[in-house]
Amino acid sequence: MTETVGELASQACAEIARTFETIDGSQVDALVEALAAARRIVLHGVGREGLMMRALTMRLFHMGLEAHPVGDMTTPAIGAGDLLVVSAGPGGFSTIMALIGVAREAGAKVAVITAQPAGGAARTADLVMFLPAQTMANDSGAAASAVLSMGSAFEGAQYVFFEVLVLLLRQRLGISAEDMRARHTNLE
Repeated sequence: MTETVGELASQACAEIARTFETIDGSQVDALVEALAAARRIVLHGVGREGLMMRALTMRLFHMGLEAHPVGDMTTPAIGAGDLLVVSAGPGGFSTIMALIGVAREAGAKVAVITAQPAGGAARTADLVMFLPAQTMANDSGAAASAVLSMGSAFEGAQYVFFEVLVLLLRQRLGISAEDMRARHTNLE
């Protein structure tokens, strides 16, 4: 018997929800503080992780923070007092490692969002946010998801985590939903 859309969606959401059962609250608190303290925040990820990072960039902008995606023509130089936030779900990517090197050389701090806290990107970071979800680094074998393929569990967990992160950061900075709405584009 074929499963229904509702059944598959429930299974996918349950898998993503399991990510948050063991999340380290001190890592979350440290990330909130780093974002709140940063002069400028520059964010990057590759592939679908990159899409989630761009979504977070948009919400940080809506909160009135100076947030930019890597590669945008208006992204300023990074330096002391700034924070580079990168996604490296499977542990590291060559582009992510290169960006970390540039940020470090310029005096910026680095935060890494990852499912592989022992990976290369995490080892070079000032701050690591561990989201224990499946990525392409562990998407085969007995432990592989029966529902979500490749890195979908990690990317879905990123979306949910980033929305919660925004709520926590709003509380920390005293920013209302109305404040955010006022910064939303009117050019759509």
